[in-house]
Amino acid sequence: MEQKTKIHAEDGKQEILITREFELPLDLLFKAYEDADIVAEWMGTKVLKLENKRHGAYRFETTDQKGNKHYFNGTIHEFEPNRKITRTFEMENTPFPVQLEFLEFEMMGANRSKLIMQIVYKSVTLRDQMLQLPFAVGINMAHNRLEEVASKGLIN
Repeated sequence: MEQKTKIHAEDGKQEILITREFELPLDLLFKAYEDADIVAEWMGTKVLKLENKRHGAYRFETTDQKGNKHYFNGTIHEFEPNRKITRTFEMENTPFPVQLEFLEFEMMGANRSKLIMQIVYKSVTLRDQMLQLPFAVGINMAHNRLEEVASKGLIN
């Protein structure tokens, strides 16, 4: 089955471009990134902090199948409702350094919207290492879950 979330990585560049069209109005797609309860539901994570503002911060906790806890955090640099979020992203206690993420949200119609994510890594090597992980499958699963949560009316 074709994955709905598209990942484009040009050779020799430190970035990846992720695009996904959703069967959701723009405001509901954006809300899935700004509301802590909704983030927790579709990401399957515990939201420890989510400050949606310029110079705000976030921190998430996940537990793997073996019961190990993993933490993710970052700083929000830009936050424009229904338009964009610029933030850093760090996987704590891993060899991966902080990455920079630009999220842009676009209306495509009354009940359709698009997410464009540009992720910039410290080096091409680190970007390529990330792409060796089941990254594409994971982000597709997460975006599918987001759409599923929204379709069940959990996003009001």
